[in-house]
Formats: sequence, structure tokens, C-alpha cells
Amino acid sequence: MAVAVNFSTIPEMFWRLCGRFAGEQRPLFLHKIDDTYRGLTYGDVLSRVESFAYGLVTLGIRKGDRVAIIAENRPEWAISDLAIASLGAVDVPIYPTMTAKQIEFIFKDATVKVAIVSNQFQLNKIMRVYPEVDALEKIILIAEKGPIPEPDTLSFSAVMELGKAHRKEQPGFLASSVASISPNDLLTLIYTSGTTGNPKGVMLTHNNLVSNIKAAAEVIDFGPSDIMLSFLPLSHSFERMAGYYTGMACGATIAYAESVETVRDNMLEVRPTIVTTVPRLFERIHSRVMKQMDASSPLKKKIFHWAIRVGRAYAEAKKQNRTGFGLRLRHAIADRLVYGKLRERTGGNMRFFVSGGAALGKEFGEFFEAVGLTILEGYGLTESSPVISVNRLGDHKFGSVGQPIPGVEVTIAADGEILARGPNIMKGYWNNPEATSQAVDREGWLHTGDIGFLDPDGFIHITDRKKHLFVSSGGKNIAPQPIENLFLSSRYIEQFMLIGDRRMFLTALIVPDFEALREYADARNIRYASNADLARDPLVNELMDKEINKMQQDLANYERVRRFTLLEKQFSIEEGELTPTQKIRRKVIEERYSHIIESMYEGIS
Repeated sequence: MAVAVNFSTIPEMFWRLCGRFAGEQRPLFLHKIDDTYRGLTYGDVLSRVESFAYGLVTLGIRKGDRVAIIAENRPEWAISDLAIASLGAVDVPIYPTMTAKQIEFIFKDATVKVAIVSNQFQLNKIMRVYPEVDALEKIILIAEKGPIPEPDTLSFSAVMELGKAHRKEQPGFLASSVASISPNDLLTLIYTSGTTGNPKGVMLTHNNLVSNIKAAAEVIDFGPSDIMLSFLPLSHSFERMAGYYTGMACGATIAYAESVETVRDNMLEVRPTIVTTVPRLFERIHSRVMKQMDASSPLKKKIFHWAIRVGRAYAEAKKQNRTGFGLRLRHAIADRLVYGKLRERTGGNMRFFVSGGAALGKEFGEFFEAVGLTILEGYGLTESSPVISVNRLGDHKFGSVGQPIPGVEVTIAADGEILARGPNIMKGYWNNPEATSQAVDREGWLHTGDIGFLDPDGFIHITDRKKHLFVSSGGKNIAPQPIENLFLSSRYIEQFMLIGDRRMFLTALIVPDFEALREYADARNIRYASNADLARDPLVNELMDKEINKMQQDLANYERVRRFTLLEKQFSIEEGELTPTQKIRRKVIEERYSHIIESMYEGIS
């Protein structure tokens, strides 16, 4: 479906949408207050955006100034973003999980003038670096609990009140500001979460994002009847463009999850039709379902596995328009016995998921399609605003990241690297022309750093990151990601990282699914008092060894894991081991567990 209004900048999009839907009571945003989801209409949001924008003007914000947002997903995030954009200022979204030191670097690099923070915890981080950041003048606190004692800090509501007074003095200022913004003006500075060194500020213009929104809306069916559940960080380009801007541009309602941990419950409350997410969600749902099946009666297991086989056959036959009466009847029975109950866990109204941020294992896509839950996997980078390609409804291939979206060209370099070109490609890296010239060549091609190929139908297949390709000591090129995805389908494995660059053979660091291991241990009277006990237990390690050998039978010899170590705790964002979109930071983990890694290669000459 196309966008609901025509526009060339983000604030123009918002103002025109409000003009079209202002008379409707249908909410633009849903958020939870006192354990109940409540709506904000277009009129509600417009009033708040205007007041906050005028309030920022009273604080001295002008066109081109940088304003940081450090907050979890909530209406105030979007209100801040739209207000900043309406002034022609540049927002700098920052992950709430970042440390004070990381924030200090970004504030200094971007010369942030005002920071908007969600709560006292985030405010405390800012106050630790405040004396070191010369450009920072004011801090705005969203969540208020009594008076704000910190100097140069105002509440969100106080800024709104300042704005209401200023609007009376200059009622036409904001409309004039919106009209003066050019598509080529800078909209946002998004700092990439690099695995090494300091992050780089990706400069994205209004046109970069607008072109991506319109192209995505052409090939993905968003509309006014949709409810989208937002839980990926809005500071990440994928959620911001797909789950926020594109949903809004098509007139959808956006509901904010309370947190990542509450997504399961929030889906049941909101009953969304579309969710933008990362593969980790599907891995967890699949693992939970399979555990429950393993604990079920033999009859239930038999029915479940029969239903999955029928679902796979039906999905394949449907693509070829060959669903005969017998298959349709079996599918209807399976739907009543199995699929419908699984779909209810997502709220019962789900039309499709859009997955990005990391590679989705083919087996997960096929499993969820079999039960009537379609996953449209896409691909992109912050530097491409971010979408480069996506699978379409009725035209998708699991194991691929779809075909390029309209207006985006893709080619494969001689060394296998995926290159992309189009109006969505960034303006460059902030204050870093050298890095810009390395990322975008003179012909405008963005060098993605991903290795892959285009199949005969034009679908992109990614094999791995260019910098993550292993070269064994025997000279074999090994792509770790497909191997890792294979093992992640095991019910006993929660996280998996392959080791093997310039090594004689592959090893792995494995975070087990401790819930599954506890069930295994309890059934066999294995004694344990902690996760560490389970990870060290010989019988548990024997189980994992058998599981790994079973799963890697079809791999080439040089792709097989020879040794592994079970870890007692998960890799986490807080420890710097994962990016905010759950990607493994290999360098960090390799350094942290270097002694364990080296021990797996001891005795090998």
C-alpha cells in the first residue's frame, strides 16, 4: 500500500497526516498508563509536538542544532523527534543502554546542545559527564517524580508549558519553520554501534529517510487498519524507519511495549497485526513451543508434528496454486488443532512480522509459515536508511533477504561484497570524511561489508560479514553465521559463537538454554545447585556433544565444531557483548573469554 499522504520531509509528513486524520478518534499512539493501554489521537499528538517544539525554541534550539534523545520507546520519544525535526534541528538518538563514557563521546562529537532523557537513571549518567561537555546547555527529563534538583534541567511538561506561552506570541513560526526545511537538510545523526573503536555518526537527510519510507510502503502492506507493536529501540534505524515512520506514513496505529521482557504479554493485550522485530524473538518462541511439545503426551506430539508437516506442504503448494481439496481439509483440521492456538500467543490478529537486524535461520521462517505466521525478512544498514531489500507477501524465499526495494540498486563486487546505491544512501559520516570515502565510493556505491550473492530471481542471499569470514590455518574460507544459525535451532542452545579464524579447527562458546538443561538433569537425577554446576557436569556436556554431532552431520569436515565450552551466563548488551539488536560482538567476547578459547586449542601442535 502507498503512503497515506504525499510528502518530502518528515515534519511535512506528520503535519499532512494530522490534517487528514485529525477528525478521527482512532489513536496514532497507544501506551500503557496504570496497567491499561490508552490512546493518543492525531490531534493529541499534534498539540504536544507543537508545544514541545515551541518550548525547544525558548531554550535556544535553532535549525541545524543537535538535540539528543536517550529514552526507551514511548510517545515522548516520537513527540521529541517530530518537534526537533519541525525546527529543522538534528536529533541524535542514543541507546538507553549506553554508558556515561560512550554518551560523553557522542555528545562531544556531535556538539549536542540539549539532551532529552527518560528517567533519573539516564539523568544520572548525563550529570556525570555534564562538566566535560561544553556544548550541552540544557537537559529535559521526561519522567518526573517530584522537584528536579539538578541545575540546567527542566521537566518535559515544563518545556511544554513554555512552548504553549511562546506559541501565543508567534503563532505562525512553526508552520513557517516546517515549510523552510529542504529534503536535503540533515534530519538525524545516528551513531553506529561499532565492535571496535568509537562509533561513527551516520548523517541521514530527510530525503534519505523519505525515499526509504515510500519505497518500503510500496512493497509492504501497511495501512490505517493496522496496529503495530513497537519494542525494538527507536534509536535503531530499523525500528525508527519501519516500525515508526513507515507505519505512521501509512496511517497505522503504533503501540509501545512496556519493555522487551513484556513483549509476550503486550502482544496479547494489543493484538497487533504487524510487528517489526529481530530473529531472537522467533528463536525464543520456537524454543518455548518445542519444549512444551517435548513435555507433552505421545499423542499430542504426534498431532503437532503431523500438523507442521501439513503446514509446510500447504505453504509450498499455495505458492504453486496447487492446494487440492484433501490438503485443504487436512490444513483446516491442523489449523483447528494446532496453528490457531499458536497464533493466539501473538494476539490472534497477526498479518505478518518484518524481521531485520540479523540473519533469520531458514528453519524458523519455514516453521512459522507452516503455522500461518509469515515472516518477511529484510536487509539493510544504518548507512542505507536502512532498508536495501525485503521479501514480499506472496513472493518470498526463506534463507534470502528479499529483492531490492524500488529505487535501490544492488550489485556484487568481485570479492563477493554486496554494494548498494540509491537515494537512501547516507550523506556521510559526521566529521569523518576518510571513513565516508571508504564506505561510499566515487560512483555512489555503499560498500556494505556483507558477503553474498544474487540468485537468478534477484533475491539477495547473505553468507556472512566480510570481516567475519574465517580463514582456517589450512586455507579454507568459513562463513560462521550460517553454522551458528544451524546450532541455534537446538532446544538446548540459547547463544552460540563460533571460533576458528586462523585456527586448525573450529571450536565454540555455547550459552545453553538452562531451562531445558534443568529439565534434562531433573529427569536423570543429576545434582546441581547453579547454572555453573550444569555447565560443568560431564553428563550435560555429553548431551551437548551428541546434540552438536547430530546437527553438523551435513557440514563439511572443516566446518564442524571439534571442541566447545559451555558458559554459565548469557552474553548481554549491558556487558558490551551484544549490540542493541542482539548481534554478537565477536572481538569483545573473544577478548573476555580468551583463556577459555586458548584452552580448547591446548595440546594441538
